[in-house]
Amino acid sequence: MKKFVIIKAGRTFDTLLESLGDFEEWVEAGLCLKGMTVQVIDAAGGEPLPTVEACGGVVVTGSHAMVTDDLSWSLGIEYWIRSLIEASVPFLGICYGHQLLGRAAGGTVGYHPLGREVGTVTIDLTAEALCDRLFHGISPRFRAHATHAQSVLRLAQGAVLLAGNGHEAHHAFRIGKCAWGVQFHPEYTIRIMKGYIEEQRKSIEAERKDVEAMIAAVVDTPEAGKVLTNFANLVYRES
Repeated sequence: MKKFVIIKAGRTFDTLLESLGDFEEWVEAGLCLKGMTVQVIDAAGGEPLPTVEACGGVVVTGSHAMVTDDLSWSLGIEYWIRSLIEASVPFLGICYGHQLLGRAAGGTVGYHPLGREVGTVTIDLTAEALCDRLFHGISPRFRAHATHAQSVLRLAQGAVLLAGNGHEAHHAFRIGKCAWGVQFHPEYTIRIMKGYIEEQRKSIEAERKDVEAMIAAVVDTPEAGKVLTNFANLVYRES
């Protein structure tokens, strides 16, 4: 039986781990999976990636690493993603996973010229997203949590742009029929987002941004969360 695979590309801050859990737990909770075997692979911790044939659907989590550091485990995921695309295995990359998909497909990843994007942000869907399965039932403009310094600066040839905003032009895209990347975090809750702002307080203040206002602006993002349940549903249909 094919498994739903979550590739763990790192871990959260130690200060958040005990009370909030870790990346793979947030993703699994958001997917609301029922009746499908879930396998978590700690790729950043050195665990081997599964065969493509064993995967019914794949999610790659966020990470505190940077894609351009070209860490060996990260390059391994990037190469593996190309095989998933070729085999039409449903794939969702979140933040770091989104960037890995972008580069695996032939795009460019690097530090965003406008600096980091942190907090609850507004995202606009493109016309193409209105009929895309991943964004089914999501408003053309919605709120989502974000925290990233690097971005997909240039999409691969043939990629379909699905969402963006004034800071991040490539908040979501699709490669082929069933490989998606989202720069925002559909798995984040209010507590997780506030925790990430607090952990980055010094660096945010160094950029002369109002941390307290940023925390006060954090709201629930149920529409962004639909990305995960939509992905889980389409994996079920294709399994």
